[in-house]
Amino acid sequence: MRSVSIFGATGSVGESAFDLLMRAGGADAFRTIALTGGRNALRLAEMARALRAEIAVIADEDRLPDLREALAGTGIEAAAGDAAIDEAAQRPSDWSLSAIVGAAGLMPGLRVAQRGGTLALANKESLVAAGPLLMGEARRSGATILPVDSEHSAIFQCLDCGKLDSVEHVTITASGGAFRDWPLERLPFASVAEASSHPNWDMGQRITIDSASMFNKALEVIETHEFFGLTSDRIRVLVHPESIIHAMVSYSDGATLAHLGPPDMRHAIGHALNWPDRAPLPVAGLDLAAIGQLTFRAPDEGRWPALRLARQVIDQSGAAGAVFNAAKEQALDDFIAGRLRFTDMAGAVEHALDIAAGRPHFGTSPADLDAVLAWDRAARRDAAGWSPAGKD
Repeated sequence: MRSVSIFGATGSVGESAFDLLMRAGGADAFRTIALTGGRNALRLAEMARALRAEIAVIADEDRLPDLREALAGTGIEAAAGDAAIDEAAQRPSDWSLSAIVGAAGLMPGLRVAQRGGTLALANKESLVAAGPLLMGEARRSGATILPVDSEHSAIFQCLDCGKLDSVEHVTITASGGAFRDWPLERLPFASVAEASSHPNWDMGQRITIDSASMFNKALEVIETHEFFGLTSDRIRVLVHPESIIHAMVSYSDGATLAHLGPPDMRHAIGHALNWPDRAPLPVAGLDLAAIGQLTFRAPDEGRWPALRLARQVIDQSGAAGAVFNAAKEQALDDFIAGRLRFTDMAGAVEHALDIAAGRPHFGTSPADLDAVLAWDRAARRDAAGWSPAGKD
């Protein structure tokens, strides 16, 4: 029986993975080692009971009594906090999904890569902040890393028909988020509630706001570089409001292969779960006649400066990815808290990158998780200390 673990089970990606496991036979088809969640102890317990997990870990230690009570009499271990997530990630499993959002997902993904097995990677920050470290650990242990972001899964699937050295460039698509058609002069006054509504995808608040600012796509540009080894000039972004084409791979002979599918994360998760085979998934097929047309436009980097910063990060390399990711998370926190305007987030990130570039060893990739987290802490302080008035 195949063993599985899900880190970030109660988030949107984790819920989709749980749905697929249950539809594929649940506890009778999979041996579930570990499930982790953030704060929703009751939902985590419900999942753990359904899959008969060995251990359930809640990140918020204050929720541990609720988790223990909900799991009483089941024989399922209950634990809480970062150390418990670390221990759970070190438990062997054949397939592990890293779906914790943000820098918090770095540690469990790295632990899986170090111990081997298959890491289905939905935590894009792992590659952005620590790409060389993560990929290096996977090579040493023989671990397999499979992309779960819809765009990178799409590239991966299109590459089945060609070699990377014959690829001219890849294109990842972006819906444009909540504000793709807003007048530029209105953007500074966008509210958190307005930024939290996505036109196509059903996602958590933070990633939805990142979609509106295009910081999510900026992370994916860097992730494409780290996963596939492509230089920034071979990675393109195209605004595609229908979210039907997820990525395209263009080859040197003029051919372009596109991956099409509905905006449903269960496809990318299911592909990683069943790889190298394909299996039926509860995902609706496409009716292109009903869709009628697909539209595209070039992204305006004046509207979305995050894309320019992503290419800067790729070109700078070293610790730039760790700084970018941490500063982006801090800027997002400050926007949600009302301390920054929507259009100020890119300024805070650029400020943190400028300061970091003057520090020793900025051009060297962090050698371990402690080094990544040191850059992370410094970048958060720098981003938090920036204000639009202070920039001049």
